[in-house]
Amino acid sequence: MTVTLEVSDGVGTIRLDRPPMNALDVATQDRLRELAEEASRRDDVRAVVLYGGEKVFAAGADIKEMQAMDHAAMVLRSKALQDSFTAVARIPKPVVAAVTGYALGGGCELALCADFRIAGDNAKLGQPEILLGLIPGAGGTQRLARLVGPAKAKDLIFTGRHVRADEALTMGLVDRVVPAAEVYEQAHAWAAGLAKGPALALRAAKEAVDAGLETDIDTGLTIERTWFAGLFATEDRERGMRSFVEEGPGKAKFQ
Repeated sequence: MTVTLEVSDGVGTIRLDRPPMNALDVATQDRLRELAEEASRRDDVRAVVLYGGEKVFAAGADIKEMQAMDHAAMVLRSKALQDSFTAVARIPKPVVAAVTGYALGGGCELALCADFRIAGDNAKLGQPEILLGLIPGAGGTQRLARLVGPAKAKDLIFTGRHVRADEALTMGLVDRVVPAAEVYEQAHAWAAGLAKGPALALRAAKEAVDAGLETDIDTGLTIERTWFAGLFATEDRERGMRSFVEEGPGKAKFQ
């Protein structure tokens, strides 16, 4: 399998495993969508780590495969390509990308689908599609601009240049830089901590932020208050407030 899903401590690790560079061919894209949808459904998966292994996250699309495609073929394929990445972005649980080595093109776009990105000090990220006479096609023009702002996104997309971990951190492309050997450990710890939290409230928080970013402030506030009020019907809300009153903050244990 080019992509696998392993679950431990409430954390599902979606692991890319297509040596040597985890090139994202059609089969890998389709498998990624399948496992993202599985992780979304499974009750034993409370948070997700995206991981490419110790040496490389994903170096991009399979260029040899793409070279054989003409315009008609890509018209048919491009929606499925985007759908694979959107399935990851829409996992209704916290998702962290554990980035080591190269995260280029589709690899960078996959990292953009996470809620949080932990990069190794050996990481290099970028959108080099322009060097092939193309633009990003798996969400890069949209998610990157929303994350780092249009000017920084255009710099990376127009030039195709790679950025090292420290620059990626400064521009907001990644959220934490750690020694390469600690990337997966820290990403799993981040996810495991959230896996113990209130699942419905985490889902609500993710959807409220993501959906709110796509609309005007008034509609965003409507989304927020709808979720906020709805959570008053959950056992987790009762458990959290009761624990706060009786034991103090931060001691609630959610199921």
